[in-house]
Amino acid sequence: MLGTTAHPSANWVIQAIRNLVMDLDVAGCRARFLIRDRDGKFPALMEEVLAEAGITTVLTGIRMPRMNSIMERWVQSYRRELLDRCLVWNERHLRHALREYKRFYNQHRAHQALNQAAPLRSAPDPIADPGESST
Repeated sequence: MLGTTAHPSANWVIQAIRNLVMDLDVAGCRARFLIRDRDGKFPALMEEVLAEAGITTVLTGIRMPRMNSIMERWVQSYRRELLDRCLVWNERHLRHALREYKRFYNQHRAHQALNQAAPLRSAPDPIADPGESST
């Protein structure tokens, strides 16, 4: 499961944030900032959980969709690379497709900003001498 729900509540959001903090800790990653909008489902306790983990919350501006450009870009990639090419049968199938795309996006898909590496796979070492080959 990707931690999604059709009906988020304040309690659900708190648990999702706790899960995120634990997952980051297990992966040995550290996030410095969490960018979020001003939805009322984000309770003050969420800020406390994030602050204890050393994560600063940054609120997007009012009526400024470009401030959430990273997530908007991911949604655009998801739509263009998967949903425009796939017929989704039901919610279960959609969730499965999202899990598979997330795995592909993070482990296999080349990203220009990462020197053609995937986020969870490091870039190969550059070839020092193009005349040498390992074949």
